[in-house]
Amino acid sequence: MVVFENYPSDVSLQEKIQNLKVENIRSLETTNYPLTVMAMPGAELTLKIIFDPSCFEDSAIPFGIASLHARMLGHLQTLLEGMTANPERKLSELPLLSAAERQQLLVQWNDTQADYPKNSSIHELFTAQTERTPDAVAAICENEQLTYRELNAKANQIAHYLQSLGVKPEVLVGICLERSLSVLVAILGILKVGAAYVPLDPAYPQERRSFMLSDAKVPVLLTQKNLLETLPEHSAKVVCIDAEWQEISRESDRNPALKVEAENLAYVLYTSGSTGTPKGVLGTHRGTVNRCFWNPYPFIEEDICCQKTSLNFVDSVWEIFAPLLHGLPTVIIPDRAVKDINQFLQTLSKQNVTRLRLVLVPSLLRAILDSFPDLDRRLPQLKYWICSGETLPVELSQQFRVQMPQRVLINLYGSSEVAGDVTWYDATHCFEKVPIGRPMVNTQIYLLDRNLQPVPIGIRGEIYVGGDGLAQGYLNRPDLTSEKFISNPFGQEKLDGIGNDHQKVLFKTGDIGCYLPDGNIEFLGRGDCQVKIRGFRIELGEIEAALCQHSSVSTATVLLQENEPGRQRLVAYLVPNSGFRNQHPELISELRSFLKHKLPDYMVPSAFMLLDALPLTPNGKIDRLALSQKCDYVSDETAFTEAQTPTEEEIAEIWTALLGLEKVGTNQNFFDLGGHSLMATQLISRVRSCFGVELALRDFFAAPTIQNLAELVEEEILANADSNQIDELLDLLEKSDGESAQTVMLTE
Repeated sequence: MVVFENYPSDVSLQEKIQNLKVENIRSLETTNYPLTVMAMPGAELTLKIIFDPSCFEDSAIPFGIASLHARMLGHLQTLLEGMTANPERKLSELPLLSAAERQQLLVQWNDTQADYPKNSSIHELFTAQTERTPDAVAAICENEQLTYRELNAKANQIAHYLQSLGVKPEVLVGICLERSLSVLVAILGILKVGAAYVPLDPAYPQERRSFMLSDAKVPVLLTQKNLLETLPEHSAKVVCIDAEWQEISRESDRNPALKVEAENLAYVLYTSGSTGTPKGVLGTHRGTVNRCFWNPYPFIEEDICCQKTSLNFVDSVWEIFAPLLHGLPTVIIPDRAVKDINQFLQTLSKQNVTRLRLVLVPSLLRAILDSFPDLDRRLPQLKYWICSGETLPVELSQQFRVQMPQRVLINLYGSSEVAGDVTWYDATHCFEKVPIGRPMVNTQIYLLDRNLQPVPIGIRGEIYVGGDGLAQGYLNRPDLTSEKFISNPFGQEKLDGIGNDHQKVLFKTGDIGCYLPDGNIEFLGRGDCQVKIRGFRIELGEIEAALCQHSSVSTATVLLQENEPGRQRLVAYLVPNSGFRNQHPELISELRSFLKHKLPDYMVPSAFMLLDALPLTPNGKIDRLALSQKCDYVSDETAFTEAQTPTEEEIAEIWTALLGLEKVGTNQNFFDLGGHSLMATQLISRVRSCFGVELALRDFFAAPTIQNLAELVEEEILANADSNQIDELLDLLEKSDGESAQTVMLTE
């Protein structure tokens, strides 16, 4: 509220106005509004600010009430000075920050310049490392390994073979391979010929991979024989690395005589797109090299790293190349271990991994800490743990500190458009909110308002990123590129002799944050409909567009729901066409199957709600708040089956606790109810604690129902029973009918 107190304040004025008496004037000291600005005229204009502290976030009052008062008045003074100096300018163009504040936010906190081989390509640096450590182990996968010399030679053979097929610099080459040493050979081979790699996850639906192949127009696709039948129709030349290796190995193992510039493309990674189709991010050699040479915790000779993230996600780039450019071995986690935390931890322990750098989203970290209280003992050599992809809750960082007191926990923030990560924060000893930290080397972060003006400390602003990590833009999307990669409004500005005119472009992230008084940045969420679930970046518009392609759907909206911390799920709200309104269970089942042919599993909603119409706000937009309060979701199961045995009852209790549901049927699919691989790992862990049996996660993936899981538990109990227990069970079976005997057996 703005108050202008224009009462008469001097005697001469009172004398001019008959019957007017002014006395005991006191300004307001409290307010019923979040913020009140008072203007009091007189010999000079007096301004006063009154506010309700309970209406402001803690970050808005970094130095206490007095500091907030002083900063608000200071910003108001700067604004008024700007008005008087430039009365013709729009209010949105006038400054709030003093010269000193502007210097601090734009320059001092962005002074991140550091040396690195900025003019070198990825494979050039790898080749140089090979010459220094030719016989050192470069990569390990299960019982196989390659030295730097061997990996370089095989990559060279791939490169020469690709050249024989006409592959030239800047050409896009597809990769569809299972996790193995061949992945590194293929990627390095592509880079050595100056081309860029386009990963296609074998687990992606055919339709999605078909779009990526068509959009990228790859002339060559590297794959393996057992994946041929899973490939969609395409026009690329297929090279099966395993089946055709004998022919490939005839090529020279010498380094190709080809110079690749740092600005050249290194990869194209497809991320979720708001218009209904994925978009390809154009990553460069320079961005990757800059990221790989950032390390506040320097590598040592004994370090062993691991590679777990799918090639479709930008974190895989750092996982692969940071160790290889520093002469260290990389352990490639096989596919089956990636899906099973127990096997994953066993692999880390067996291979003595010392640095864990992967998409260790908070939900994964939570699952690991909850499932393995003795984690410190299991992995005594693993010193560094890094989280990224989601907000890191402070209680989770505290849990980590309790269970892993001698380990380091680092919180990172970034995206595919900025070579993975752009800010970092050591969260090992964090006791309050965990910020995303400060910018990494050769990176600039700006928090701006809608008019691209920098916001003061404690004020919300959109996060913009500049620096050497920026991608070239989006493949075949000049409109989106110009929208998201904007001209740097501070490019020609020099403050106190420090210039940043080399930064010509900023990436508009869509994320919202605010500066803390120490220069760290707190992440506050998104400014649009993009969400993250278990580290996966999802444009809800892509799911909505896919749903609306089905003939039964009139309109659809998708929301990310989080009723409890760490328990997220996608919910689809649908308005069916008139002919499908009475086919609820059948329709949901059909839609789920339809989406699985179009979208990755993590983008398929776990709950559906059918409505007669979507609620609207007064201005005609979809009322997402009203939708989020609706919870009468439709099951796609035609029959609900109650638990029949004590084993099924106990497992059902575990399911309801994990899924956050009131009840589940023994015939319902765990993953269709909102379960996912991390939750499945927690499920198996709780089954282990409850029944004392060790089940393979892959067996549950094959039959993810309570009924089938109960059968697995019973079989395992029987298999582990000693002879006396078996005799007792047989005696019980002789005395009881089948049903009651089964109940007694399970109770035992």
